[in-house]
Amino acid sequence: MRVIRVREFGGPEVLVPEEVPDPVAGPGQVVVGLAVADVIYLDTLLRGGWGGEFFPTELPYVPGGGGAGRVLSVGEGVDPAWVGRHVLVRGSGGYAERVVAGMEEVVEVPDGVDSTQAAAMLHDGVTALKLAREGKIATGEWVLVAAATGGAGSLLVQLARNAGARVVAAARGERKLALARELGAEVVVDYSEDGWQHRVRDAVGGAGVDLAFDGAGGELGKAVFDTVAEGGRFVTYGTSNGGFADIDARVAEQRQVTVTNSLEAGPPDQTTVRELLTEALTLTAERRIRAVIGATYPLARARDAHTSLAERATLGKSLLLV
Repeated sequence: MRVIRVREFGGPEVLVPEEVPDPVAGPGQVVVGLAVADVIYLDTLLRGGWGGEFFPTELPYVPGGGGAGRVLSVGEGVDPAWVGRHVLVRGSGGYAERVVAGMEEVVEVPDGVDSTQAAAMLHDGVTALKLAREGKIATGEWVLVAAATGGAGSLLVQLARNAGARVVAAARGERKLALARELGAEVVVDYSEDGWQHRVRDAVGGAGVDLAFDGAGGELGKAVFDTVAEGGRFVTYGTSNGGFADIDARVAEQRQVTVTNSLEAGPPDQTTVRELLTEALTLTAERRIRAVIGATYPLARARDAHTSLAERATLGKSLLLV
């Protein structure tokens, strides 16, 4: 079968197609033939060697955290009725035609959800729901979503709208701002323009937003923090150029702003992942949220997907079609 392998950390050029033996399911495992593999911005950072303290990565490795497809075979102890079922599998080595996974890493996809929408929820759906829980979105609040048209950001805009919040979306360029409006943002601001954070404050009455989700990180994340009202909440998950938003704890304390770094503790436990993933798929099936699929690439062009993500050129979600 075909996989994409990384033998050394570096730029997109280190993503190299290879042929490897087909995987075999062991006890308690299944082999899934992937139709669509998930791609997230974190994949580009790990490929470059960032994040070993949070997400240990040993060379060589097959990138990716899984995708959507059909169960091809089962191992000892697994009900043979799983063969042929449409599933999401969340595990390592997702840039591949087939993956082997334990049953704890597999969730059945509900009727009415295709493989592209399912794969798009694999990480960004889980992330967005986790962030929404951490932020405790309330009806009538002003909520800022920065990087509002990325995979997780576009879902956060919808989740905040569904919760009855008034959404401010920050993104770069009119094309992305138009999408944010379509998803339900009441106010849109271009954060590539100087002083954008002041325009956010003005738009919500001067005091600032009640809650801000920072999907950018770095210096831009600090500007997102500046939009938060006294006594508000700031939830960051962005890693612009490999860096979190460095928020001065003394300033946060003075302003009584609660700061949550969602990535600092590493990925959520398996039980939480399954719970959030099941919820994301249910919301998708009910048409309450939808993933914005901005770009799809053949598996062999994984490097193009990474390049587009790194250049912030992708609108919405990127996926690999296997």
